[in-house]
Amino acid sequence: MRLRNKPWAKDMLQAYPQYVIPSPEQHRGNWGAVFGNDHPLHIEVGTGKGKFITEMAAANPHINYLGIELYDSVIVSALEKLIEAELSNVKLLNVNASELRKYFAKGDVSRIYLNFSDPWPKKRHEKRRLTFKSFLEIYEDILVDKGEIHFKTDNQGLFEYSLLSFSAFGLLLKYISLDLHNSDFEGNIMTEYEEKFSKKGNRIYRCEVQFR
Repeated sequence: MRLRNKPWAKDMLQAYPQYVIPSPEQHRGNWGAVFGNDHPLHIEVGTGKGKFITEMAAANPHINYLGIELYDSVIVSALEKLIEAELSNVKLLNVNASELRKYFAKGDVSRIYLNFSDPWPKKRHEKRRLTFKSFLEIYEDILVDKGEIHFKTDNQGLFEYSLLSFSAFGLLLKYISLDLHNSDFEGNIMTEYEEKFSKKGNRIYRCEVQFR
């Protein structure tokens, strides 16, 4: 993914601490205080420009959402959506997914969304894939017991790899669709990439898995 540099992005992120949480490690184990309630917390790892997380929050007001994105120039687009939507149940973290244990304690998170993650197709980059076993270990450490991962991609190779990775880790495969947009699945909220790829005729793959 080629990123267009936005030199003003960091300043804008810092100007809206009500949406982009500063020093998130301070809230580890107590995210309910950030939202002012004890609703379940769902996170999207790699939230991109924020369409999915914003629309999910609007559709599910009794769930708290955190969008996690490393790149300033990307997450600032998500911030712009939140400012416009004025939602109280969604925040953003400008952090690295490999460090999630710093920000979440066991049981802080009820569900993790992985949407159109970078496939890192070269074998030497396997450890960077968000469904690699080291990431699954991180997710297990922050999710509630029997917490879930919901995963979507248009990349068949990454989907097949991820199913094998989930199975090898001992996760329960609860739902699998090899063609989401031609299935009976209801309530699908699309990401920016999903809209783009599906218009090109790309098949969308989706699964739900649960830690035992």
